[in-house]
Amino acid sequence: MERWSGRVAVVTGTSSGIGAAIAQELVKKGLKVVGLARRVERVQEMATTLKSAPGKLYPIKCDVTKEEEVKKAFKWVKDNLGGTDILVNNAGVISMNSLAGGPVENWRKILDLNVLGLSMCTKEALQSMKERGVDDGHIIHINSVSGHKVVDPFFMYCGSKHAVTALTEGLRRELVNQKSKIRVTSVSPGAVTTEIGEASGATPEMLAMYKDIPFLAAEDVADAVLYVLGVPPHVQIHELTIKPVGETY
Repeated sequence: MERWSGRVAVVTGTSSGIGAAIAQELVKKGLKVVGLARRVERVQEMATTLKSAPGKLYPIKCDVTKEEEVKKAFKWVKDNLGGTDILVNNAGVISMNSLAGGPVENWRKILDLNVLGLSMCTKEALQSMKERGVDDGHIIHINSVSGHKVVDPFFMYCGSKHAVTALTEGLRRELVNQKSKIRVTSVSPGAVTTEIGEASGATPEMLAMYKDIPFLAAEDVADAVLYVLGVPPHVQIHELTIKPVGETY
């Protein structure tokens, strides 16, 4: 990780859970980390706890489903820090909605954030890298085991994460065709203890259905991100799946 010290990482969804854990670990490794979140006050609080770390956390309010906010955030990175070297697409939402009944509004939230928000951030990060001639940048998508199988009853969520799997491979092929050394990685965790259920509107009864299954900690996923960033520049970790011991799906 020494070669990343002093460089710039953008992490989406940093107000809690996996995004917060990733942002903290990157700051501890000496990176300048731009934390994008709607609940930016949480990121601001986290930044105060990291003042003695080798790197620095820069909280930016941004809803990554809104193109203008995404463009504004990446422009801030360009104007204030020079540009983006690493992007971690972490922001996501989950829901148990029926494919037969919807509601469509919930489907749209899933696809807007998990697929289109991820894609818009990726586009802006790649543009930043190419403008500056950065050929060792890294795009990391926080995917899910649900991007490789169908887990009941999260069918639209699974569809969105299958899209992330396809987008990872599609971007890899585009970069190969461009003879670029920029890398792209999908990190697919199993169940993780985070606030995503509550933030997505799950009822206590829904959450209780899963209280006895094994979970990863958010820090486990952050460790996986550090691992894929830390391998030699010629190594492409395309997919990394991480599960808690005892997970049955």
